[in-house]
Amino acid sequence: MAETEFITAQKANGLSCSMPADSPLAKLLFSQRTWVGPDAKERLAILRTAKSVAIVGASPNPARSSYFVGTYLQQSSDFRIYFVNPMADTILGEKAYPDLASLPEVPDIVDVFRKPSDIPGVIDEVLAIGAKTVWMQLGIWNEEAALYGEEHGLTVVMDRCIKIEHARFGGGLHLMGFDTGVITSRKYVR
Repeated sequence: MAETEFITAQKANGLSCSMPADSPLAKLLFSQRTWVGPDAKERLAILRTAKSVAIVGASPNPARSSYFVGTYLQQSSDFRIYFVNPMADTILGEKAYPDLASLPEVPDIVDVFRKPSDIPGVIDEVLAIGAKTVWMQLGIWNEEAALYGEEHGLTVVMDRCIKIEHARFGGGLHLMGFDTGVITSRKYVR
């Protein structure tokens, strides 16, 4: 059996971490990211103008992050939410669709919970239906697919959670990621 090679990642604060060289985290830490997506103001504009969101890779399993994000968007936004999963009939009490082409409308944002190698196919589906924005969740990074999407007129957001961004811009992000109401910098006198 081959011996696993380990590498050490050194952080700016002096802490280090050893990990298998072929692990996804090692590949991410040592990759040279050159693509830059929309800045905070542009992401805010995307969220403010959107009326509908399709969640590709949505899961009926409450332990999955797509389920948590779907729950948050249903309860804390005015978006029309569409769940896309060919293996599910319903998710969070709503009809699940087998693919983007089956949706009753073209969504303003296609939020993606799929592995990075699946992203080129998702980009092709997004382009085929005429959606304008594809939003890839935290940990999902495919620079080639993002560049391809942008070359074909898509707005691409990558490696960002739509729930976190929505809550942050709405003033309701708690350290645990829950919507707690408005956050203010005002000091209250007792």
